[in-house]
Amino acid sequence: MNSKLKAAIIGSGNIGTDLMIKVLRQGKHIEMGAMVGIDPDSDGLARAKRLGVAATAEGVDGLVKLPEFADIDIVFDATSAGAHVANDKRLRQARPDIRMVDLTPAAIGPYCVPVVNLEEHLDAKNVNMVTCGGQATIPIVAAVASVATVHYAEIVASIASKSAGPGTRANIDEFTETTAKGIEVIGGAKKGKAIIVLNPAEPPLLMRDTVYVLSDAVDTTKVEAAIEKMVARVNGYVAGYRLKQRVQFEEFDDSKPLNISGIGKMTGLKTTVFLQVEGAAHYLPAYAGNLDIMTSAALATGEKLAERMLDAAETEAA
Repeated sequence: MNSKLKAAIIGSGNIGTDLMIKVLRQGKHIEMGAMVGIDPDSDGLARAKRLGVAATAEGVDGLVKLPEFADIDIVFDATSAGAHVANDKRLRQARPDIRMVDLTPAAIGPYCVPVVNLEEHLDAKNVNMVTCGGQATIPIVAAVASVATVHYAEIVASIASKSAGPGTRANIDEFTETTAKGIEVIGGAKKGKAIIVLNPAEPPLLMRDTVYVLSDAVDTTKVEAAIEKMVARVNGYVAGYRLKQRVQFEEFDDSKPLNISGIGKMTGLKTTVFLQVEGAAHYLPAYAGNLDIMTSAALATGEKLAERMLDAAETEAA
């Protein structure tokens, strides 16, 4: 039995190229089958060719024409929300069984954060990696939700302006909507809100995420332990993911309720978490933690999907 499945990456920009390098360096159950772009002069396609990876500048139509396409089982899409809808449709026409890992906010398939809900979606044909802010903060909301009812969660993702390429800038609205929805659907909050800040500081700053969670009153030691355990799990595939400082708590009772815009007065426990995400600098600079966490989460997801498919093939062969 083959120990690895072949994967294609659509999008030869920063995210797609970084993901390609991660697959080449770290892939255990997947290996590169093809790199797909639309700019024949892109560094990603040139690098793929130098590394011996089949490449096409004719987009998805070019991928389908490649001889290597017949052996590809998993496709990572690192383009844009609008492009992913068309890409998914075209690939389904050619190969209905192909598996898609969507790094755009298109959300055709279920939201996926590896440490929170990947096991629930191992048979899905298309899984969505939410957003960089979602990958960084939803695990924290889920950690709090594991020990208390979460009524409201708000996240602020601050990224270096230089790390926000055309795709990120074109998808700002989708970012806030998709992240807020992910906070609710995956994180377990009854109401979620997301804000993104493009920081123009020079030199560029590392990605910072602030998470505010309002829950029922609960023992803070349990909340802190759940958060620290979750941070360690995310750090297992995103080495630069860490707490910036100790978790902070503030209690609100009837004598001092917390007034949430659009919700009203609430009581309980407010948990504040400060995170920092440093990139691995495989292809992107270290300050681009927002991009690194997406490619790292996508690779972790693809690896798990491939492992599941290989196990199923081995069982069938036996």
